[in-house]
Amino acid sequence: MPHALAVPLRAERLGDAASYRAAAQLYSRVFGYEDRDLSVNPHLLSALVRNGGSAVGVFTPADELIGFAYGFSARDAAGRDFHYSQAAVVDPRHQGQGVGRMLKDCQRRIALEWGHDTMRWTFDPLLTRNAHFNFSSLRAEGIAFAPDYYDRPGTDRVVVEWVLRRDHDPHVALRGLQPPAFARADWGRAEDATAVGPAGSVEVRWLPLATEPHGDAGSLRVALTSMLDGEHVLVACRRVSADTAAYLAVRNARATGEGVGPS
Repeated sequence: MPHALAVPLRAERLGDAASYRAAAQLYSRVFGYEDRDLSVNPHLLSALVRNGGSAVGVFTPADELIGFAYGFSARDAAGRDFHYSQAAVVDPRHQGQGVGRMLKDCQRRIALEWGHDTMRWTFDPLLTRNAHFNFSSLRAEGIAFAPDYYDRPGTDRVVVEWVLRRDHDPHVALRGLQPPAFARADWGRAEDATAVGPAGSVEVRWLPLATEPHGDAGSLRVALTSMLDGEHVLVACRRVSADTAAYLAVRNARATGEGVGPS
């Protein structure tokens, strides 16, 4: 169980060999990686920091590293530049204390300094807690679904894009929509619906799934491939019950100009 802290945490750039080693150790310990192929190289972190990347940490007042994230400058096939956040990790003892948000905000500042207006990363769509953080806390969007992202089974990912400079969230009126009363029998089946948006009725898509990783990921893969068709984005992941949550997909307002309103 996370424990409450009576003292403030701090987020800052990592900038020396000791902090890079501590970050690599935290990463391997939290994820349980023993295979060196899955580890983080401290020398790589040093190079990233010097060449358009980020390596950030959250520390306790006793200088214990409890959170770590790193990323790098990137460009997609369409020629769009962005900061790519490869990984973020939080010590389980300190989860639920805002550490993840501190890491992302620190990365955001660095990305802006390098001249990037957007940040991207991926997450496992079975992890609904991560989805809620990405969409409800950060107000990012899920822009694509990538099966076997790391070229091995079990690594399906949703690609997230976070706009770093904007005064208005075009999806703010829809992110808080309550999903229908989905149940276990509905998991993995997308459902079209109508909701009220800033400009009147809008079409939305719901996709119910288990709140915890479930053995049958095949139906979720098919549904996400269909939902993230290039015209829609994921903007919310809402809990329906103790065992069921639901993704919400809407038309990409930033691409169409629809639904723009105050954040």
